[in-house]
Amino acid sequence: MKKLVAALLLLVAATAGVLYAFPATMLWSVQWVGERVAGVSSRQIEVADLSIHYYEGGPAGAETLLLVHGFGGDKSNWLKFVGHFTGKYHVIALDLPGFGDSSKPQLSFDVGTQAERLLTFTDALNLPPVNLVGNSMGGHISALYAARYPQRVKSLALFDNAGITAPVDSVLFKRLKSGQSNPLLIQSRSDFKQMLDLVFVNVPPMPERLKNYLADKAIASYPRNSKIFEQLQTRYIALEPELGKIQVPTLLLWGDQDQILDISSMAVMQPLLAKPNTAVINNCGHVPMLECPDATARQYQQFLTANGKG
Repeated sequence: MKKLVAALLLLVAATAGVLYAFPATMLWSVQWVGERVAGVSSRQIEVADLSIHYYEGGPAGAETLLLVHGFGGDKSNWLKFVGHFTGKYHVIALDLPGFGDSSKPQLSFDVGTQAERLLTFTDALNLPPVNLVGNSMGGHISALYAARYPQRVKSLALFDNAGITAPVDSVLFKRLKSGQSNPLLIQSRSDFKQMLDLVFVNVPPMPERLKNYLADKAIASYPRNSKIFEQLQTRYIALEPELGKIQVPTLLLWGDQDQILDISSMAVMQPLLAKPNTAVINNCGHVPMLECPDATARQYQQFLTANGKG
């Protein structure tokens, strides 16, 4: 028995050593465990010459939740959130083209084009009308989708969404207006750390080697992300004229300490929507479903239940 215990301890130590030595393997392991806990599986589909990767979980015949990540993010941003819903709902979280594991072609990535691609994706999966959720840029895309394709949406939830001229400039917008470099475009490991401090109130703990690996991936993505961000600016579509077209129940949810997109955007949107609901997550930043998943899921479930989607 002592030899068996010693062997198991040696195996655990060796495994930990391998994971530490190979951060890509560590990241894969963390995400694999996250997928198992959340009850989702990785899938892929070819849509209009693009390879789209996505998570799927939950009962196939249940209400569908479709989740859309923000700039620089990917489907894994939703892992801690979706575990609250896969027991009851059919959940899909995709990597938008240009991000994550999906195709990264030399094409347009403005929000209008991405909304069209989202429609093509839902058509390819033959999805019924969905309960659509978007964060940041993904919220901008989701709001446009709901406005342009109202028959395809049963409810809408916007988490710290872009697309609104806020009455109060965020820290990000103040920096951009002053001519400083964009902190969302990573050119060094120190840039990556500053970006984390800007996005989160409490940065998720992670080993330094993993943090450096993620930083290096972000640095490698700098040319593509710079192009995408430029298109988001030059081909900007304001949401203010679009929100009146959205007739489904809509949840506006914000982290109270968001430094990327100021919470004052909610005051602009609420009177423009037909059926607005609001929620604020305290002590939380720009990605509430990742930083504060339990509180965010609780607010979203209350919204779904109140509007007959529970």
